Amino acid sequence: MDPGNYTGISEFQLLGFSEKPELQPLIFGLFLSMYLITVFGNLLLILAVSSDSHLHTPMYFFLANLSFVDICFTSTIIPKMLWNIQTQSKVITFAGCITQMYFFILFTGLDMFLLTVMAYDRFVAICQPLHYMVIMNPWLCGLLVLVCWILSALDSLLHTSMALRLSFCTEVEIPHIFCELIQVIKLACSDTFLNNMMMYFAGMLLAVGPFIGILYSYSKIVSSILGISSAQGKYKAFSTCTSHLSVVSLFYCTSLGVYFSSAATQSSHASAVASVMYTVVTPMVNPFIYSLRNRDIKEALTRFSGRAALKGTIPRS
Repeated sequence: MDPGNYTGISEFQLLGFSEKPELQPLIFGLFLSMYLITVFGNLLLILAVSSDSHLHTPMYFFLANLSFVDICFTSTIIPKMLWNIQTQSKVITFAGCITQMYFFILFTGLDMFLLTVMAYDRFVAICQPLHYMVIMNPWLCGLLVLVCWILSALDSLLHTSMALRLSFCTEVEIPHIFCELIQVIKLACSDTFLNNMMMYFAGMLLAVGPFIGILYSYSKIVSSILGISSAQGKYKAFSTCTSHLSVVSLFYCTSLGVYFSSAATQSSHASAVASVMYTVVTPMVNPFIYSLRNRDIKEALTRFSGRAALKGTIPRS
């Protein structure tokens, strides 16, 4: 590529889903609704866990962290998209794009690591129930969450730092709703071999690695459950895993589906639509999965809403 085509760009264009003006109000209303449901649902779950002493256990500690990450994950993308629709602008500054990319990679990594830690928690609870509270002590739980943050932050910093060394052409249109790493690399005019190799290597290490860890944990869990003699005991043991297993399946199936479908169709628009599943839909439905399939959460939400209603009826002196 001729160096004359390089430019020190200051902004990108986020094309989004559709350029038809008549569809913009519908898209705005749809994503605003999903964003509010995501924030409210996950925030309610965090408040229920933090306010109820019955839920001050390792499993719900990790769940509260996952809900917080899901709020941040969605907030990295949707507010900017809604602002662009409202102002009829597609512009995102170069600094804003890099920042959005950093936090998107950070919270994606945190989602994967926290789901892996939660699988380990279920493994200890079912396979070593007598030693559960000793192994999963508060110090270890805090350390595991801290390690998740450190690994995700380092991975995100690596990718964004390498993206900063790229040169971009005058074509700065991103056919997506946010600054996704793959789409930004495709716009570069300079050599992207190192960026692509690092992206795929980190993906294999930090995405496939946790997934293998989850599979290993559940293989041990299934083996332990099969060893339980009573059917009621098997059901009780497996019921503690169903919510987490549902969230893991939803997250990995949708995220893997995005990249396999985009690789097969080579359609950026199809990839943008598919990515909504794990960037917006999955964080939105996670609180419902845990609240609808978990009796402890439902009881905590009932007690929390009862206390909130009681406080609202007490007259002020």
